[in-house]
Amino acid sequence: MSNDKETTRVEAFSDGVFAIAITLLILEIKVPKMGSSMTNNQLFIALINLWPSYFAFLLSFTAVLIMWINHHGFFKFIKTINPGFMYANGFLLLMVTFIPFPTAVLAEHINSSAANASSAFYCGSMVMLNIAFNVLWYTTAYKRALVKDEIADSIIIKIRNAYWLGFFVYLLSFIMSFFYAVAGLLICISFWIFWVVLDYNQPGRKGTVRKNNILKN
Repeated sequence: MSNDKETTRVEAFSDGVFAIAITLLILEIKVPKMGSSMTNNQLFIALINLWPSYFAFLLSFTAVLIMWINHHGFFKFIKTINPGFMYANGFLLLMVTFIPFPTAVLAEHINSSAANASSAFYCGSMVMLNIAFNVLWYTTAYKRALVKDEIADSIIIKIRNAYWLGFFVYLLSFIMSFFYAVAGLLICISFWIFWVVLDYNQPGRKGTVRKNNILKN
């Protein structure tokens, strides 16, 4: 099997896992059940009271969507794969499929006295997701093991630094959540803007690649 077919197969499988994870999020929004005697006003109020579920769903849908877009961009750098990459990618997919659970916990408790714990649990899951991305990037870019030759070192360093920055920001949001639940979530959400603007589409040109010592050691 050619290298292109191998990477395409792994990416297609990953896309399927992302699709399942993002679909499962909607299952956490339950239809209000108050019997056949429910009035229009009661139903309307019950639907409004589901706002924590709407909030958690939108939060996680956005997160998984951004992760999928970045994962898709990730494959533009890869010339081949190896077993280490596949295990690292599997670890990332494990964390992606886990997301619906902290989403459900957040929806259930964000408006209760357990808001701090639910926020910390959610932000903690983002820390683990970031670790998974860092592991995947390390298996790919260390000594340019799996990176295409035409990819400039400056782009590799840029993405590596972005992933490391993400770890510390998510860790901060996790710690902050124990004291201020909303602040922890806002820190987490604000960093997603950074992921949106992170540019994977600057592959460089052949003949301009500079192999810095930081990437060879």
